Amino acid sequence: MKINTIYIENDAKSHPNTNDIIKRIKYKNIIYCNSYSEVFNSNNQNFRIQKESPSLILAYKKKNFILKAPEKFTIGFKNNYYFSHLLNCPYDCKYCFLQGMFNSANYVLFVNYEDFYSNIKKIAENNKEYSCFFSGYDSDSLALENVTNFLREFIKYFEGIKKGVLEIRSKSINIKVFEKIRPLANVIPAFSLNPEHVVKEFEDKTPSLSKRLKAIIKLQNLGWSIGLRFDPLIYLKQKVGYEEFFNNVFELIDKNKIHSVTLGKFRMPDRFLKKISKVRSDNNLIQFENVRRMFPKLDQNYDEFQQTFLIRLLTRFIEKERIFVN
Repeated sequence: MKINTIYIENDAKSHPNTNDIIKRIKYKNIIYCNSYSEVFNSNNQNFRIQKESPSLILAYKKKNFILKAPEKFTIGFKNNYYFSHLLNCPYDCKYCFLQGMFNSANYVLFVNYEDFYSNIKKIAENNKEYSCFFSGYDSDSLALENVTNFLREFIKYFEGIKKGVLEIRSKSINIKVFEKIRPLANVIPAFSLNPEHVVKEFEDKTPSLSKRLKAIIKLQNLGWSIGLRFDPLIYLKQKVGYEEFFNNVFELIDKNKIHSVTLGKFRMPDRFLKKISKVRSDNNLIQFENVRRMFPKLDQNYDEFQQTFLIRLLTRFIEKERIFVN
């Protein structure tokens, strides 16, 4: 990976992971700073310009390691949490909320991985029922694994967490980390999937649908139980497109090695949507979403499309108990 500039927070300077990460990157400059927020949260930035050549910021996280997931964000567990050891993503999906949430397109990587693990372990041990921890909420951790080496160690940690489940959600086909570790029942590689024409039109810089399916098949053959994440679903008047899509997906993969399936509609806080629509007037999906929220009838059609039509299609292939609407 080539990065022109690496910013290093003073508190992260002496951490072993910092030196390890730097060795794997080709870079031109290193700049030290007191706090990553000095660089990342500055208002005088252009997300679109930075996206062409993002910098890397290595930081030391001090609080809020693990957060409660939104109420409906679940794959069947009562206790649901998410964590973000990495901020921002190498992909450039047109529907991505990160471009509305952050001022900067630079990557922030928190190098104190051990603190994420200790907080997860404490939560899992204190809860009576199983807890699920989602990675990949503010980033695509698998896509940058070659730089971070985060999952290489983190997956192994979960062997010692009896009541904890880790979901790693991604569009990446960088699955080497899973190939080198024996499959664990409480670790779920989960792939975001959409029809190929949706991938081409809205999921810039991501692997094709066919490549993602090949990665899923390979992991299933190795013994991993996979999560399928049809998320976000883009509303299409031509419903036959999704029927063909589901047929193709389930013809190729092993239904017995699917942990869960989720359906998620395009969701984004209004303030993020307004921010993006101002800087990306060429983004038809964002502009349509602005219109949809103004007219309840369109929103009703969307919900019916998701919760009736698509669920009915999916139950042809997999039990309804394994389908979750997020």
